[in-house]
Parts: sequence; C-alpha cells; structure tokens
Amino acid sequence: MRIVVLDGFTENPGDLSWATLGELGELTVYDHTPPELIGPRIGDAEIVYTNKTPISREMIRAHPALRFIGVLATGYNVVDVAAAKEKGIVVSNIPTYGTDAVAQYVFALLLEICHHVGHHNQAVQEGRWTSCRDFCFWDYPLIELKGKTMGIIGYGRIGRATAAIARAFGMRVLACDTRDAEGTVSLDTVLKNSDVISLHCPLFQENTGMINRETISKMKEGVILINTARGPLINEGDLREALLSGKVQGVAVDVLSSEPARMDNPLMGLPNCLITPHIAWANKESRQRLMDIAVDNLRQFLVGTPVNNVAK
Repeated sequence: MRIVVLDGFTENPGDLSWATLGELGELTVYDHTPPELIGPRIGDAEIVYTNKTPISREMIRAHPALRFIGVLATGYNVVDVAAAKEKGIVVSNIPTYGTDAVAQYVFALLLEICHHVGHHNQAVQEGRWTSCRDFCFWDYPLIELKGKTMGIIGYGRIGRATAAIARAFGMRVLACDTRDAEGTVSLDTVLKNSDVISLHCPLFQENTGMINRETISKMKEGVILINTARGPLINEGDLREALLSGKVQGVAVDVLSSEPARMDNPLMGLPNCLITPHIAWANKESRQRLMDIAVDNLRQFLVGTPVNNVAK
C-alpha cells in the first residue's frame, strides 16, 4: 500500500518523525508539491495526505486507486469533499489537535495590542527609557481587559477554550454559532456589544467575507478584532477602511485571504494591524498531536472503522 504526503514541511520541518506513519505502508513524503506535480506524485497511491495542496474533483477522478485522503489540518476546503464522497473515498481531518495552542495565541495577539510589549522593549533597547526624565513612559494607550466583553464568532472547541481564558481575565463573554449551541446569542448581539471580537468559525462559501463594511458598521467604536481562523472570513479592503477611520481600534490576524502574504494586501503597512504568519497552530506539542491523530485516522480506516470522516 502506497502512502504519499504531498506537503509535509509545515507539519514536520525536521523536529518530528514520520516513522509511525511509515509503519503502515510504503511511505513517500514531499516537503512541497507544485500544482503540476500533484497528479504524478499521487500516481497509484491509495493513501494521500495533504495540508494545503488542493485535491480537486478532476484529480480524484484521475486517480481511481485513491481510497483515503488525510488532511493534515482541521480545515478541509482544499479537498473536493463532494467528489470524494461520490467515489466512496474517506476524507479524514484533524479536528482537535490545536485547541489550546490557538486559544493561547489569541491572547498573545490581544495582549500585544493591549500593551505593545514588543514596541516598548524596542524603545528601551534604543535608549529611550535611559534618556527619559520620568521613571516610566509609554507610547500607546494601555488597555485592561477586566470588565470588557469578548465576542466569539464560532463556538466550537477553540471558541470555548478562548472563552474560558477570557473569563479568567475577568471578561464577559458573548458567543454566536451557526449551530445555535446552548448559551449562544445572535451575531448582531455579538457585533453590537463586544469590545473584542475573535473569529473561530470554519470557512464556508456562505460566510466568506462575513466581516465587511456592513457588519463592521454594527460594531462598537474602537473595537478590537482578532482572527486566528481563516483569512477569507474578512473583507480586507473594508477592514482597512475601518482601521484608517478609527472605527476599529486594532486588529491582529494570523491568517490572510492569500497565503503567503502578498505585499499589496490591504492590511499590510497599517500601524494598528498586527499580522503573524499563520503560526497559532504550530508549536511542537500541537504538531505532535496532529501527527498522532493523522496516523490513528489511517489505522482506524484500515480496520474498517473510519473516524473524523468529513465525506460521509
């Protein structure tokens, strides 16, 4: 049985091992796969893993040996799931590996907006504190989170973990979710009443660009927005306008509509917009969990009890 990993580098840049996956078949791991090599590298493999390399309907039709597609991530929009379902192919994702890591990262971003730690460290290193006549100085307003309202859009595992941390900071939490989970409110309620809004929903066609001129107009003046979910949830041009006008006080995003970032992205170059390179998920502990779950997904498939199958 041939197993192919199309783009394994971000999951394992060298500090983990593919050995347990290799025990299940003849394994070939590619760090990256350009579009023109997707088909040739899949070849007659029965098992294919992908992170961000797209597997289209045409690709699925062209490779009748395919039986299992493993997504090395939670989001699975890189795979044509409908086409896989038609062919009886199992598509298993990794839904739980990065819950705590991403929730922790939300607050790394938020606290940077609140305190500008990196900037103030740099100012000290440049001698500005040394030359200051007072015992302290700051260049930005410093924000206390206690008593503020955290709005969470998408109340799954990561949204709930983020809510727990927010409450530990003394924040009030409002959450909305398309599943109308217990304890959630409407999207409008979250937009109108939140001092901080954090996105935690998966990306679907119907919520693409959900943060736009209209929804931003419903938010509080001076709101803070955090996105560690998916870049296309935000209309970046509309958000740029809101950042420039001051309607949105600050933004921190770990994801963009096009990745890697384009230098002409509307959010680039703004002093009140912090951008990091899609790393909320990437600590070693999370990636090891991802590896373990990816291997277990295949083991369960091979014994006839597939799990985390999004093509049911």
